[in-house]
Amino acid sequence: MHVKYQDTQANTTEQLNSTGQQSHSKLSRPSSVAETVVKMLGDMGVEYAFGVSGGAIAPVWAALHQSSIQVLHFRHEAGAAFAAIEAYFASDRPVVVFTTTGPGITNALTGLLAARWEGAKVIFVSASTSSPQRGRWACQETSTYTMPSAGLFTSGTIFHYATTLESSDELSEVARRIALGLGQPGGFVAHISIPANIQTTSVNTSLPRVTLSQSMGTASEETIAKCVRLLSEGPFAIWVGFGARGAAKEIRQLAERTGAAVMCSPRAKGIFPEDHPQFVGVTGFGGHDSVFRYMREQVPRHILVLGTRLGEFTSFWNPEMIPKQSFLHVDIDPKVPGSAYPSVETLAIHSDVRLFVKAVLKYFPESLSLSTALSLPRPIHNVVHPCTSNLVLPNILMNGIQQVIVEGSDALVLAEGGNSFAWAINFLQFAKPGRFRASTGFSAMGHTCTGIVGAALARRGKAVAIVGDGAMLMNNEVNTAVAYQIPAVWIVLNDGRYNMCEQGMTYVGFKDVDATIPQVDFVKIAQGMGADGIRVETEYEIQTALEKAIAATDPFVVDVIIDPTQIAPTHNRNQSLISQGATNY
Repeated sequence: MHVKYQDTQANTTEQLNSTGQQSHSKLSRPSSVAETVVKMLGDMGVEYAFGVSGGAIAPVWAALHQSSIQVLHFRHEAGAAFAAIEAYFASDRPVVVFTTTGPGITNALTGLLAARWEGAKVIFVSASTSSPQRGRWACQETSTYTMPSAGLFTSGTIFHYATTLESSDELSEVARRIALGLGQPGGFVAHISIPANIQTTSVNTSLPRVTLSQSMGTASEETIAKCVRLLSEGPFAIWVGFGARGAAKEIRQLAERTGAAVMCSPRAKGIFPEDHPQFVGVTGFGGHDSVFRYMREQVPRHILVLGTRLGEFTSFWNPEMIPKQSFLHVDIDPKVPGSAYPSVETLAIHSDVRLFVKAVLKYFPESLSLSTALSLPRPIHNVVHPCTSNLVLPNILMNGIQQVIVEGSDALVLAEGGNSFAWAINFLQFAKPGRFRASTGFSAMGHTCTGIVGAALARRGKAVAIVGDGAMLMNNEVNTAVAYQIPAVWIVLNDGRYNMCEQGMTYVGFKDVDATIPQVDFVKIAQGMGADGIRVETEYEIQTALEKAIAATDPFVVDVIIDPTQIAPTHNRNQSLISQGATNY
């Protein structure tokens, strides 16, 4: 990538003011560090800032309100960070998270770690204690006396770039480093911590303006030719990951020209149409048995892996997912290829996925014969007939969500960690990219319950969260959605327990554990926070409730009382735990 600088004047002249017959002009006061940082972030494309206020961050918070950036004040810092992640993916623009000192920073860490895992571009702006007060037990003191510096305030495994801004003279370098990070392919999570007294310091020098210009890496012609030769040796499969979301059109063309079977990671649902005859299923957590049927009956010589780490929730490192000869693994991160299956022959290709597939397409001009595609196994979506029970079966609920929300609207669908996204991954089908989101890496509870607010805001339209009752109680931002009139919908799978934990414990051989939750009425909670909602207690009420939710213009909660005895499709996860020793057998 290239970074260009343009000199801009930090000091500006006020427009002429008129009072009656008199007019005069005067120089405006110098910009503060807080104002300069906020302007810098706005110039880099930031449109939204999510956070929680506090005394030490007051100057930055005020500067955000006076800028073009839309500020959303949340109820918890982790929720703000989760919302920032989903706003990034909905808008493809960097997002700011702001917090005060001490617990403001530590509360946000779960969401910021999720941002790193998810590959989002998030700039975290926090406050730190002014130097004269450090070591004196200042309120919520944030310094080396009270908090570890390494990792929180330095670049490393949490932040790609982190620094404490101790002087306005450091602003140019901070701007350069952030611009470099935002311009690089993939995610970038940065932390700028600014002492309270530095935030109000005047900036009297000009700050370079940064124009982002991104250069995408691609493989050499020699590497492309080698890949084409290997893929031409016989039938191969394409394993699509979330990192390939910008190459949906090209991947479909490659599949149809070559007859390749296509499977996807849980996060990549919809990048390749799930109703396509060449789609054999979702792999990993909540995935489909049809993938294993394909790998057992038609094991490919090579698998072309596009934009996925092949981590536990995508592959469970299952040996049945190994091709006869090798993986051809394409990723923008050179550390990814070969990491999941280190003993398997892997051709590592460091490239942008779309550019790679476009280059390979030149060598495959012919179209697929339909008979090849029809020989591939397909996912089976079991839909049982409605029962007479007063409890809703989760797969019947998913069928209703498929008809009313996935097929009947253009809403974005997010699924929360736990049984919620197991049911959603397995049963919902998407024909277009960009309609489904789930965090299957860091998998923090509360991610979707709060992230839905950022997603609906940034896409400027309806977004639906499928969540569990445990996650909804842990962290939600319904009240924040009410404050900003954001059309988010929560569908709560209310079974009165942490059911993934309960079912998982039984599976791995531990009994008599308590994972129950006193039954909650989420409609009453929603109404108490200013939202609307409806409770669903039988399967016959599902369609009407979902139609009402999707038509609502304000935040809406659908509280569904589901049958807790239904086993979610999580057996692969449980088998993985057993293989790792987490068992009583």
